[in-house]
Amino acid sequence: MLDIIYWPVSAILWFWHKAFGFVFGPDSGLTWALAIVFLVFTLRLVLYKPFVKQVRTTKQMQELQPQIKELQKKYKNDRETMAKEMQKLQKEHGFNPLMGCLPVLVQVPVFLGLFHVLRSFNRTGTGWGQIGMSNYDNAHTANYIFSAADVQSFLSARIFGAPIAAFITAPPEQLEAFADWGGTPTKLSIALVAIPLMIIAGLATHFNARASVKRQTPEAAANPQAAIMNKLSLWVFPLGVMVGGPFLMIGILIYWVANNIWTYGQQHLVFGRMDQEAKAKEEEAKARKAAVRTETTPKPGAKPVDVRKRVQDAPAADTSSTNGTAATNGAPKQSAKQGGGKRKPGGQQRPGNRGRANQKRKR
Repeated sequence: MLDIIYWPVSAILWFWHKAFGFVFGPDSGLTWALAIVFLVFTLRLVLYKPFVKQVRTTKQMQELQPQIKELQKKYKNDRETMAKEMQKLQKEHGFNPLMGCLPVLVQVPVFLGLFHVLRSFNRTGTGWGQIGMSNYDNAHTANYIFSAADVQSFLSARIFGAPIAAFITAPPEQLEAFADWGGTPTKLSIALVAIPLMIIAGLATHFNARASVKRQTPEAAANPQAAIMNKLSLWVFPLGVMVGGPFLMIGILIYWVANNIWTYGQQHLVFGRMDQEAKAKEEEAKARKAAVRTETTPKPGAKPVDVRKRVQDAPAADTSSTNGTAATNGAPKQSAKQGGGKRKPGGQQRPGNRGRANQKRKR
């Protein structure tokens, strides 16, 4: 049923095993460990763009938290309308919340596929998911794309004396599968390799989560759901690696450490680029404001121009020019000496010849 996952995972692992086998030898534990590490790197490189989209989506959701809270408060009694408004908000800002889950959703089947492929190198167990093969049949049966010779190479590989497919809680009869291919490993030899890997994996998980939480906005961190997820990622998940480590193969612990190392470096790179983009936008906005100030500021020695005064004087200038035109086109305005007369206090104009007849009579 899950062969669609198992075959591609085994093919990528096989490719890297052959590549490093030319350098370190096909039976070397370092060859098999590097094959697992570069299986992780191959997957994460394919998922690089979705990861960047995930980070941007998470940042957008944090920036939109105030608006989301307003919608939740406004439509708390109408879930259907609230869902429509949320979809409208997401469409306006051009992001899809599912993109934030895509890298994680893709990594889960790959993790399960690698677990199954590594476990299938030793099929002598009788527990859940095991088929109880004999030691001879197991060593001479192919494992997906790996041939029987590759299976024997894997059983021979050791990292400081511990097989990659071994785990601390493995039953003694299952460890006997390695007897003819390098000797039966001891619990102590397995623990000496697995425990440091468990500690490194737990610490790497914690510090990756801390880097992500540190970049959250105060509004997003104050969200109850976000606060719960932050606690889970900071403490519960790393503790889960420590508790579940004794039941995980050394190869899976190597996968976990390599995945966290890649995540840490990728976060540093992506977040650094996003910070540079934000700084570039700020500088561009400052440059625009400075350009506007330069246009409105008078040059040295020039008289500053009051724009408001211009607007107020514009109608008056138009009126005077109109009156001047009318005076030019019409009759000339008479002065008081020319008979125009003077104005009374009430505003009426006196006749220009008033009093001249009486003066003549007196004479």
